[in-house]
Amino acid sequence: MSESEATDADADTEADADVESEDAGMEHEALLFGTWNVSETEYADPSTERYITVTPVAHTMGRHASKQFQKSEISIVERLINRLMQTEENTGHKQKTMKIVRESFEMVHDRTDENPVQVLVRAVENAAPREETVRLKYGGISVPQAVDVAPQRRVDQALKFIADGTQGGSYKNPKSAAEALTDVLVGAADYDVQSYAIGQKEESERVAEAAR
Repeated sequence: MSESEATDADADTEADADVESEDAGMEHEALLFGTWNVSETEYADPSTERYITVTPVAHTMGRHASKQFQKSEISIVERLINRLMQTEENTGHKQKTMKIVRESFEMVHDRTDENPVQVLVRAVENAAPREETVRLKYGGISVPQAVDVAPQRRVDQALKFIADGTQGGSYKNPKSAAEALTDVLVGAADYDVQSYAIGQKEESERVAEAAR
């Protein structure tokens, strides 16, 4: 190889390295809604950590739908958005629901001075029930039986409680959906028993305890 060819090869290698470095930097600096850093999110519950994925992407256009359990691989923020869409007012309005969540995150930050993504993760962990009841039939008699809740279902239930609390707090109420969501997230993150999500979790575990 001539000296000029060697120089060109070295230049190409350096250029490729620069591109890879820029891509890595862009990925590292990617922010949710262009504002919130998700790279330093902490988890307090190891049982649900695997099922609470945090990414800077809030809309994957349903790419997770091809497999039954792949939903846990998309961002917990998008899962919250999708859950909030399961109402009469927001069905099919993804951009509208994303705006509600974005506004709520800003309110959460103003109220707690914390990263709202971290508040969401803590709220999901706190609102996830550990026990629930199933119905077993013995000779035509239905008997409740307490069972442990699988980690993935715990996250699903927590998101359901948060979404239901948001809808209940804003339906026929002067409070906006973003304000209602903020109240539920902050209350659940602080483990406030007056919060709808925590109240539902406590009720589920109380009924399960009585059925042991």
